[in-house]
Amino acid sequence: MFWIKNIPGWERGLRVAAGAGLIVAGGLAGPLAWKTGLILGGGIAILTAIVGFCPACALVGRRLDRRLKG
Repeated sequence: MFWIKNIPGWERGLRVAAGAGLIVAGGLAGPLAWKTGLILGGGIAILTAIVGFCPACALVGRRLDRRLKG
């Protein structure tokens, strides 16, 4: 399956950093529900950064300008 990338390179880097931060916060969180939510959220952020495609962005019609593709 092929997706057209809709996340620019700079945002992909931010998503990796934010995702890693969420995973670390999940490891330090107290209740299990917080741990699960933070770790899943961080994993999803990192996954969308690696793939370069965000389904939520696609739903609202976000497209990446060809000259910004990274």
